[in-house]
Amino acid sequence: MADLGAPVRVSPLIKFGRWSFLVVGVAYGAYHQQRLAKREVGIREIEAQQKAIRDAKLAEEKKRNQAAEAKAIADLSAPTKK
Repeated sequence: MADLGAPVRVSPLIKFGRWSFLVVGVAYGAYHQQRLAKREVGIREIEAQQKAIRDAKLAEEKKRNQAAEAKAIADLSAPTKK
Protein backbone atom coordinates (compact mmCIF):
# COMPACT_ATOMS: atom_id res chain seq x y z
CA MET A 1 0.00 0.00 0.00
CA ALA A 2 1.30 3.47 -0.85
CA ASP A 3 2.48 5.79 1.89
CA LEU A 4 0.12 8.77 1.76
CA GLY A 5 1.79 10.82 4.42
CA ALA A 6 0.28 12.78 7.26
CA PRO A 7 -3.23 14.20 6.79
CA VAL A 8 -3.53 17.93 6.16
CA ARG A 9 -5.18 20.05 8.83
CA VAL A 10 -8.50 21.43 7.51
CA SER A 11 -9.17 25.11 8.00
CA PRO A 12 -11.72 26.01 10.68
CA LEU A 13 -13.54 28.14 8.09
CA ILE A 14 -13.97 25.12 5.81
CA LYS A 15 -15.16 22.98 8.73
CA PHE A 16 -17.67 25.65 9.71
CA GLY A 17 -18.88 25.92 6.10
CA ARG A 18 -19.34 22.15 5.78
CA TRP A 19 -21.29 21.86 9.04
CA SER A 20 -23.36 24.93 8.17
CA PHE A 21 -24.34 23.48 4.80
CA LEU A 22 -25.21 20.16 6.46
CA VAL A 23 -27.48 21.82 9.02
CA VAL A 24 -29.10 24.05 6.39
CA GLY A 25 -29.68 21.01 4.15
CA VAL A 26 -31.31 19.01 6.93
CA ALA A 27 -33.52 21.98 7.90
CA TYR A 28 -34.54 22.53 4.27
CA GLY A 29 -35.31 18.81 3.85
CA ALA A 30 -37.53 18.81 6.95
CA TYR A 31 -39.35 21.95 5.76
CA HIS A 32 -39.81 20.57 2.25
CA GLN A 33 -41.05 17.21 3.59
CA GLN A 34 -43.59 18.96 5.81
CA ARG A 35 -44.83 21.06 2.88
CA LEU A 36 -45.19 18.01 0.63
CA ALA A 37 -46.99 16.06 3.38
CA LYS A 38 -49.60 18.82 3.72
CA ARG A 39 -50.15 18.78 -0.06
CA GLU A 40 -50.47 14.98 -0.04
CA VAL A 41 -53.18 15.12 2.66
CA GLY A 42 -55.24 17.42 0.44
CA ILE A 43 -54.77 15.16 -2.57
CA ARG A 44 -55.80 12.07 -0.57
CA GLU A 45 -59.01 13.77 0.59
CA ILE A 46 -59.93 14.59 -3.00
CA GLU A 47 -59.11 11.04 -4.12
CA ALA A 48 -61.28 9.60 -1.32
CA GLN A 49 -64.25 11.67 -2.52
CA GLN A 50 -63.64 10.61 -6.12
CA LYS A 51 -63.29 6.96 -5.06
CA ALA A 52 -66.77 6.99 -3.53
CA ILE A 53 -68.24 8.36 -6.76
CA ARG A 54 -66.21 5.95 -8.90
CA ASP A 55 -67.26 2.96 -6.76
CA ALA A 56 -70.94 3.92 -7.10
CA LYS A 57 -70.58 4.15 -10.89
CA LEU A 58 -68.77 0.81 -11.05
CA ALA A 59 -71.45 -0.87 -8.93
CA GLU A 60 -74.19 0.50 -11.21
CA GLU A 61 -72.29 -0.63 -14.32
CA LYS A 62 -71.74 -4.08 -12.81
CA LYS A 63 -75.44 -4.35 -12.03
CA ARG A 64 -76.35 -3.41 -15.63
CA ASN A 65 -73.82 -5.91 -17.03
CA GLN A 66 -75.20 -8.70 -14.84
CA ALA A 67 -78.74 -7.90 -15.97
CA ALA A 68 -77.67 -7.89 -19.63
CA GLU A 69 -75.78 -11.16 -19.18
CA ALA A 70 -78.75 -12.80 -17.46
CA LYS A 71 -81.03 -11.66 -20.30
CA ALA A 72 -78.57 -13.01 -22.92
CA ILE A 73 -78.37 -16.37 -21.14
CA ALA A 74 -82.15 -16.52 -20.88
CA ASP A 75 -82.47 -15.75 -24.61
CA LEU A 76 -79.92 -18.42 -25.51
CA SER A 77 -81.46 -21.08 -23.26
CA ALA A 78 -85.05 -20.44 -24.40
CA PRO A 79 -86.37 -23.09 -26.80
CA THR A 80 -86.68 -21.95 -30.39
CA LYS A 81 -89.74 -22.60 -32.51
CA LYS A 82 -89.20 -24.43 -35.79
